[in-house]
Amino acid sequence: MTQTLTEAAPLSFEEALEKFDPVLGFEVHVELNTKTKMFSSAPNAFGDEPNTNVNEVCLGLPGTLPVVNGKAVEYAVKLGLALNCEIAERCRFARKQYFYPDTPKNWQTSQYDEPIAFDGYLDIELADGEVFRVEIERAHMEEDAGKLTHAGTSGRIQGADYSLVDYNRSGIPLVEIVTKPIVGAGARAPELARAYVSAVRDIVKALDISDAKMERGNVRCDANVSMMPKGSTTFGTRSETKNVNSMRAVEHAVSYEMRRHAGILAAGGTIVQETRHWQEGTRTTSSGRPKSDADDYRYFPEPDLVPIVTTAAWVEELRSQLPEPPAERRRRLLAAWGFSDQEFRDVIAAGLLDEIDQTVATGVAPSVARKWWMGEISRLANARDLEPSALGVQPATISALNALIEEGRINDKIARQVLEHVIAGEGTPEEIVTARGLEVVSDDSGALTAAVEKAMAENPDVVEKIAAGKLKAIGALIGPVMKETRGQADAGKVREIVLAKLGIDG
Repeated sequence: MTQTLTEAAPLSFEEALEKFDPVLGFEVHVELNTKTKMFSSAPNAFGDEPNTNVNEVCLGLPGTLPVVNGKAVEYAVKLGLALNCEIAERCRFARKQYFYPDTPKNWQTSQYDEPIAFDGYLDIELADGEVFRVEIERAHMEEDAGKLTHAGTSGRIQGADYSLVDYNRSGIPLVEIVTKPIVGAGARAPELARAYVSAVRDIVKALDISDAKMERGNVRCDANVSMMPKGSTTFGTRSETKNVNSMRAVEHAVSYEMRRHAGILAAGGTIVQETRHWQEGTRTTSSGRPKSDADDYRYFPEPDLVPIVTTAAWVEELRSQLPEPPAERRRRLLAAWGFSDQEFRDVIAAGLLDEIDQTVATGVAPSVARKWWMGEISRLANARDLEPSALGVQPATISALNALIEEGRINDKIARQVLEHVIAGEGTPEEIVTARGLEVVSDDSGALTAAVEKAMAENPDVVEKIAAGKLKAIGALIGPVMKETRGQADAGKVREIVLAKLGIDG
């Protein structure tokens, strides 16, 4: 009996594209940030002690009945509108039945044949400005499952000694966004994957319907990949890489799966329709379980929930509340701020667009706001292995520091010290400068003149060069003066004093 070939060495990315065309599809799960869960009054909160944000409904105890979270429905409609979807006038929930320890009811309450939103699209702009339209098949409401922690060396269920389950996440409201098959991306497929998930995350952040932190699982992507021979229009068998939770991982997972599929197909093998897991350490995927089709879940209408009915007036009211689309906002800010394309892309990649925009709104020049957030704040965050937003620095703090610099009360070096004290919780920039005596020494007391005289006396060769007309040599005196004044000297004033003492017209 001949055994079917299901594994082979991946081709290079270039070789894969010579022989095959990729077909993509994405299922992005967005956790909504409502106060309570999708069908119960249990709290929707992250980071609490395991199994504390639960009640009898989300645990699936006998005799309990679900109640739909109205705010979650509103959020789902807003998201559907932002994705250019049609909104259903009437839709209903269904039971998606499967057994797994993190699903205490043995079914997930979801939507099957009647989603809340359908037939939408997103225009995705790639790095060079090319726009690729991704068509949205549906965006439907459902509830999240609990979280399993597998104890063992791999962290996965295979080979685990035991597993722990936390039902805090069970029942959290989700919207799952499902694309139609995406063809024609070619070599840009991995880049498009990353850009699409990034665009969805930007939208849900702008709508303020999700915390949108991928590292927490607020936004998760299932990436579907298949390959079809050049010239063919028949889709190949797909694999689904589950719960990819970073932009970089989405891009790399799609690239690897394209190469893996191509290697198997080129060797005459067969692709197994299955779920797969992303391995960040090796940048590969590993086999999960055979992929179920809809029939396997035995969907049927949820008998304990009435249908959701929307009205045209309500939908239009929600449409009027939508914020400026993120792509339009980026184009507007790029034009207004005057950054180069690369500078702006760096801001986007760093995730600091909102912080810089809010800082500019306080009156700080865009270039100054960018310098602080992309420079000192990012450096301090990296040193602590944190995101810049986790430092607690507010746009008003940068505005206050900039005002102190413009008033001549502190310089850039002192401002960086003050920022560290702000992060340490010592107060506002004004309070810290006053309490620590950090104002620039401008010679009201003669201390700056004394420091300059000492530096000139200790560096006669430098003074000689300055006297001979080499005014750039003044820089060699500023260092000793700064040391004498603990970095608080006004460099411009130092120059004035030196020139005045040498009788040089500056």
